[in-house]
Amino acid sequence: MSSQNSGPSGLLSLRHSAEHVLTQAMLRLYGPNKFFMAMGPATDDGFYFDFEPVNGFKVSEDDFPKIESEIQKIISESLPITKKELTLAEAKKLFADNPYKLDWLNAIKNRDEKIIVFYTGSDFFDLCAGPHVTSTDQIGAVKLLSVAGAYWHGNEKNKMLTRIYGTAFPSQKELDDYLHNIEEAKKRDHRQIGKNLDLFSIDDYVGPGLVLWHPKLSIVREEIETYWRQEHRRHGYQYVYTPHVGLANLWQKSGHLDFFHAGMYPPMSMASKDPDDQNNYYVKPMSCPFHIQIYKSRPRSYRELPIRWCELGSVYRYEESGVLHGMLRVRGFTQDDAHIVCREDQFIDEVNRILDFALEMNRTLGFSQLNTYLSVRDLESKSTKYVGENRVWELAESTLEKILTDRQISFRKDVGGAKFYGPAIDLKAVDSMGREWQGTTIQLDMNLPARFGMIYTGQDGQEHTPIMLHRTLLGSMERFVGTLIEHFAGAFPVWLSPVQAEIIPITDNQNDYAQKIASVLNDQGIRVEIDDKSETMQNKIRNATAQKIPYMLIIGAREAASETVSVRQRDGQDLGTMSINEFIAKVKEQITTKSLNLIK
Repeated sequence: MSSQNSGPSGLLSLRHSAEHVLTQAMLRLYGPNKFFMAMGPATDDGFYFDFEPVNGFKVSEDDFPKIESEIQKIISESLPITKKELTLAEAKKLFADNPYKLDWLNAIKNRDEKIIVFYTGSDFFDLCAGPHVTSTDQIGAVKLLSVAGAYWHGNEKNKMLTRIYGTAFPSQKELDDYLHNIEEAKKRDHRQIGKNLDLFSIDDYVGPGLVLWHPKLSIVREEIETYWRQEHRRHGYQYVYTPHVGLANLWQKSGHLDFFHAGMYPPMSMASKDPDDQNNYYVKPMSCPFHIQIYKSRPRSYRELPIRWCELGSVYRYEESGVLHGMLRVRGFTQDDAHIVCREDQFIDEVNRILDFALEMNRTLGFSQLNTYLSVRDLESKSTKYVGENRVWELAESTLEKILTDRQISFRKDVGGAKFYGPAIDLKAVDSMGREWQGTTIQLDMNLPARFGMIYTGQDGQEHTPIMLHRTLLGSMERFVGTLIEHFAGAFPVWLSPVQAEIIPITDNQNDYAQKIASVLNDQGIRVEIDDKSETMQNKIRNATAQKIPYMLIIGAREAASETVSVRQRDGQDLGTMSINEFIAKVKEQITTKSLNLIK
């Protein structure tokens, strides 16, 4: 396998081609009258193939060995993969019997893009923009993973298709490592851990994508929010609070109704309450327009800038039901939002301050590795989703790039990743399994201040338009805490653990001493529970370990007589016997320093 397929762009080509070979293998095995090809992109983790089964055709995971065998056969044939550009008429003739390809062709025509078909050997072709490897023998190791349902274009109003997920790597070893990580990821799935540890739930009766925080996980959130507030005060931020809804004219002015309408919930009409009130309200998808209106509530001077306002604001964004995923992809969430309004001579320093703040906070919460992306426009897509002048965008994008370059921070450009009002620096946290999670975002906005008429009086006595920075450090509380659950596999650091110590009396004779210890620990701010159930000590230890409680304080007749505790950690280490004051001192040091480790 050529080393050219080992990088991100090489993997993309390899996986694109693997999906084509999957489709080709299915056509060889089952024939063209069993399914309609729909779509099949490469993804960060592999690829998938969507198709509509017809004439009673079904595919299950039991069929994978047979399909994989045919895939390997095609790979061994070293078939050339070639590219051909077609006219719309030629392409429609080629795919005349496939409604999904005809739909794609109309979309390509509307975007005024080239129509590209890739051929694999002489008997298979598919509509695809690429990229691809040049021969099937360059594909490497392929594995089919699962079968699922998926709506065409992700829209639940469309037909439900069958989706086969797979992955491909340059070598078998890389594939084996990936499959091992998949199994590890299953063990860390926050949805299963959340159920096992009684952390959260999502109830269809309440609504899809709306998280119910149970008491234990609410403690984790409370600790994070307390730390978040303390650190924002220390870094010169002021708190604000804003409503959950706003009038339509606010969202029209901000550009959300024009550029973010698909992500907003439907309007609430006031006419049903009062025929004379023709206003519509929207639940807020973002907090920025409210912060802007606070800024505009009175005249501002250059002496006041920079202004740093922060809010743990609940926002609501519509997501298709097919993409909802536990706490990681939701419809209602609390964003650790902040906006910095500053002068042109201040914003570079402000961006650097945010970067320093983000690194510090992520490190404290367990993420020492952050991958950096510069999210910019996709100028080739001819998209109309961006608001503002090209000159302003170019200045904003080049300025953020220079900040990263001057700090010698390596980064990748995320072309097309910019929000409609400005480019951004995105820091993605890397978890214990090497997976990336969206976290810190720093967006430079030179557009909304002008749209809203934000001004300040400068030192020269003239009116000037400020620059605005939109910023989150953690992203949303839901996604970040869901990420933490998977990162730590539910075993939170001591300062975040819902229960920090479990007292385990060996017999009922030690229950009074257990209550005494619990009272002392509670007074010292240590979260504690007593397991006084009529079970064996070994069962109680197993239960506490399964609940990821950092410390078990085992007390028998000897410990009660000497007023000590026998300390055992959730990782199985026995710390021996110590006085309760000694244990309190060790745990309080961990809590105060926000240590990520246990005592030993």
